[in-house]
Amino acid sequence: MNKWKIVIVAIGIALFVGWYAFRPERLFTNKQVHEALPVANPSATQPVESGVFYGIAHPTEGTATVYRMQDGALMLRFTNFRTSNGPNVHVYLVAADDAKDSETVQRAGFVDLGPIKGNIGDQNYALASDVDLSKYRVVSIWCQRFSVNFGVAPLKPDQEVQQN
Repeated sequence: MNKWKIVIVAIGIALFVGWYAFRPERLFTNKQVHEALPVANPSATQPVESGVFYGIAHPTEGTATVYRMQDGALMLRFTNFRTSNGPNVHVYLVAADDAKDSETVQRAGFVDLGPIKGNIGDQNYALASDVDLSKYRVVSIWCQRFSVNFGVAPLKPDQEVQQN
């Protein structure tokens, strides 16, 4: 009888660990965010670079734009953004011209901007003053738990994006 209790407890622990590692409910739930650009006068901000998201491991869409704010600070903004939800998903700036796979992100190096605020909707991420946009050319939606690149937006100077 004691063996059965041990087996049942072991199965329960294994199921909990499996659930925690994979968070399967996130495949069916979405977190929507609707942040406004944090300025009193949006016309005083300047778009510096932009890129359109495309999916790598998961369908990803929307636009990533880096804005120079009134005080000179840089802000990364996602608009019309949508991707899959998942465990421990972060926003990375990657030191590459594009990142068509997960290996490129890991090899090239990156700046972690923190956890994604939501898998759907407009959202903002402050950039550190020392971020070199000539080096970090790609925005990646990265699952840290599984080292998977969900999707990317290669950044180009804003006038190039508007012409294409």
